[in-house]
Amino acid sequence: MAYYARPEEILYHTHLSQNMLMGAKIALLPGDPGRVQSLAEAMGPAVELVSHREYTSYLAQVASQPILVISTGMGGPSTAICLEELARLGIKRVIRVGTTGSIKDSLDLGDVVIIKGAVRLEGTSTHYAPIEFPAVADLDLTQLLVYAAEMEHIPYEVGICVSSDTFWPGQERYDSFTGYVLRRFQGSMKEWQQLGVTNYEMETAAVFVTSQALGLKAASICGVVAKRTESEEIAPPEIYHRAEVRFQKIVKRGLEELLQRE
Repeated sequence: MAYYARPEEILYHTHLSQNMLMGAKIALLPGDPGRVQSLAEAMGPAVELVSHREYTSYLAQVASQPILVISTGMGGPSTAICLEELARLGIKRVIRVGTTGSIKDSLDLGDVVIIKGAVRLEGTSTHYAPIEFPAVADLDLTQLLVYAAEMEHIPYEVGICVSSDTFWPGQERYDSFTGYVLRRFQGSMKEWQQLGVTNYEMETAAVFVTSQALGLKAASICGVVAKRTESEEIAPPEIYHRAEVRFQKIVKRGLEELLQRE
């Protein structure tokens, strides 16, 4: 049984109501609250709705249709909370839009990864489905993003990510305060590379599994801002900006195509 919110009901964490969404059925999910405004405005005319905790939200217009843009914060727990409330507000499709570190030589800084599946190296998704359950994207949404990347002539790969609960040990980073990585993670990046994994990030597995459990369709697209086969450094601002512009163009083109088909 689904428990939808009343139209005027303001939900506890996101501080959103159905009335505020103006009928929006699609949500874009950046992690960073600071990225919400630029993403929303890249879609079209946009207005701020509310900012509460890690959840900053804007309502954008694409092809005259309302699209919600809301930050999830970093990691699975806050992402799942956001998805629960979005489902209650009537959202049906979600696209995670974020940044990532590549672990594949062919993925350069500023490139885009369209994620088809995620390694569940996190705990949130296990509260929704057993670990044997796959974290996979919705095929139709993913194909729309691929189509949009092709139409925009933007470098991309379709890949599998590792979604880690931590930025340092779970992603086998040694540039932390202590430099210590738990034994189970030592050498793990090479193992993931051997299995064809393309990148590390922190939310996609939770997005895919939680969405499946809630009856939502989900996709994920990330811009590469660290090329870990060469360095642990985050890309300089101009490269970071290039990655953002690219995934914004892909998402907008994909949404336009989706709305036109409907």
